[in-house]
Amino acid sequence: MEFLTPAFMQRALIAAALVGITAPAIGTYLVQRRQAVMGDGIGHVAMTGVALGFLFQTSPVWMATLVAVLGAVGMELIRSRGKTSGDIALAVLFYGGMAGGVMIINLAPSGSTSNLVGFMFGSITTVAPEDVVAIAVLAVFVMAVTLGLRRQLFAVCQDEEFAKVTGLPVRALNLLIAVTAAVTVTVAMRIVGLLLVSAMMVIPVAAAQRLTRGFATTLALAIGISVSVALTGTVTTYYVNAPSGAAIVLLAIGVFLVLSVVSAPLARRRAARKSAAAGASGEARCPTPAWRTQAACGAGCRSGAG
Repeated sequence: MEFLTPAFMQRALIAAALVGITAPAIGTYLVQRRQAVMGDGIGHVAMTGVALGFLFQTSPVWMATLVAVLGAVGMELIRSRGKTSGDIALAVLFYGGMAGGVMIINLAPSGSTSNLVGFMFGSITTVAPEDVVAIAVLAVFVMAVTLGLRRQLFAVCQDEEFAKVTGLPVRALNLLIAVTAAVTVTVAMRIVGLLLVSAMMVIPVAAAQRLTRGFATTLALAIGISVSVALTGTVTTYYVNAPSGAAIVLLAIGVFLVLSVVSAPLARRRAARKSAAAGASGEARCPTPAWRTQAACGAGCRSGAG
């Protein structure tokens, strides 16, 4: 337990646990609405916010949060109004955010592109005490939204048209999802990195879906997987000189592959049981002896199978 002695590791583990909780919490909704790469676009935009933090000599976390939220809202408005395709909006965020971050960081008095590396790929040594406070505050917001409004958000992600019919404020909820995703990106950037944060939103959820079907169980298992790999990856980078984000994401991919292999026979058994149950149900509805032909069974058997 020597890794618990240094103060920077204590801060890093707290931040890693918060990342592990928040990333799949919002990622479950993004996967449901097929916006798995949304975190990538927001992460690139947040690079501009980090650079502005250095330029104005203020907190990179809070500045990145502000810029990421604005970028996410802009992308959602473009998508919802249909002025351009979602792919083009993502491309603008990707390249504009990265280019803006590189340009601005070089204009900062004490900044250079090397300052961005820790934010791009994560670094456990860069987590300052004020960062832990900011990450904790933002994590509380993310969990309050994703759990407190889970029914409404799930309805919007499942079927927007049906959600509108039921009277839900679809546009406001879509914007809230975008804002929450942006906040999650900035929560995770110190540990996972801006370029890899999307993986933590998606891979634990995809891994959990290999074993679960319901929304609540998928969310709970995804958070469990995410917290485990986040803490394990952070401890690993204490002993191995490597970016924490890379270690965490590789561990998450490893869990995904293992669960994919394990779930294959389970899926086959589930399909076999379902097929057997359907066959038994069909026989119960049509009790005609097996030696009689389908034609002899007649319309009554066909209507019963329906």
